Amino acid sequence: MPAMPNTHDLNAREQQILRLVVESFVSTAGPVGSRFLAKRYPLGLSAASIRNTMSDLEDQGYLDHPYTSAGRVPTELGYRTFVDALMESMRLPPTEAAILKQKFDAFSQDTEALLRESSKLLGHLSNLLGVVLTPRLSTGTLERLDIVPLSSDRVMFVLSIAGGLVKTVLFEVDATVRRSDLHHIVAVLNERLAGFTLKEIRRTYADRVRDLGDADPTGMVQLVLHASDRLFSEASQKRRVSYSGTQYLVAQPEFRDPDGMRNLIEFIEDEAGLVQVLETGADTTETQQATIAIGQENDAAKAQNYSVVTARYQIGGTVGTVGLIGPTRMDYQRAVALVEGVAALLDDAQASS
Repeated sequence: MPAMPNTHDLNAREQQILRLVVESFVSTAGPVGSRFLAKRYPLGLSAASIRNTMSDLEDQGYLDHPYTSAGRVPTELGYRTFVDALMESMRLPPTEAAILKQKFDAFSQDTEALLRESSKLLGHLSNLLGVVLTPRLSTGTLERLDIVPLSSDRVMFVLSIAGGLVKTVLFEVDATVRRSDLHHIVAVLNERLAGFTLKEIRRTYADRVRDLGDADPTGMVQLVLHASDRLFSEASQKRRVSYSGTQYLVAQPEFRDPDGMRNLIEFIEDEAGLVQVLETGADTTETQQATIAIGQENDAAKAQNYSVVTARYQIGGTVGTVGLIGPTRMDYQRAVALVEGVAALLDDAQASS
């Protein structure tokens, strides 16, 4: 989390003008001039006085003066100061909160579908890129393991994890397994493994089944022993990330030129990098509490042209991340309200299911 800017360096007028410049630039996407502010807001100040204040803010690094325009735009320091010291908190409008609640209720019994729908709702309601990162499965508690025969030489392992998460893995086997034997060994495995995290199972599996070798005619105990890293590891990075709203993001002025578009696509398609950005952003916060990383504050080089707003949610003792990604010219108040609202709904959905 970046250090809180020292707004004691800014007098009341400078704080007011900085806040209005940020809000106006977010709204218009164009440089903000002193005459614009003087006409739009009842400040009791002349355009010349506002212009002098904006010049002082530029000298201190809060605003920039692009090209030959008479207007100013916020710098990353200006955005950071606005976010940490000048931005007012907001709640989602009741109509939008009701839409979110209705959607979440409809998917409450299907965790994976609920997470996919969350990214769609975030993107749609923000006109940004909505992203949801599923929890790390290794920290999830195994509720049940099932082995499903698919053919004479293939079986599917189904790991049901607390909170409604599921992992499936296919294996080839040498011979047909009798169902009665399979049912017995599945029951024994569940007695030994259920209630532990996947990480614990992967570490201690050999000790837990050491006495079952000759008593297992199915060969499943040995199969799991040799494939424990695959069975009880994380899902692939690609399977952990769900995002939606690219069509809204590319309509933003920042991405209309070919370079901006190409950089955006490269960033989104780098799923490992996207996971890192999301997990790093929300790593030190409590669940449902938004974290904002602006431009260069993002550790990943590909993310340094964007702002990333994230919040953590909890499912069955495991923690995932929801977020919004967009240009630094972002409506941060609304982004925070949406991200924290969705994180809270995900927590509530699991608590009530």
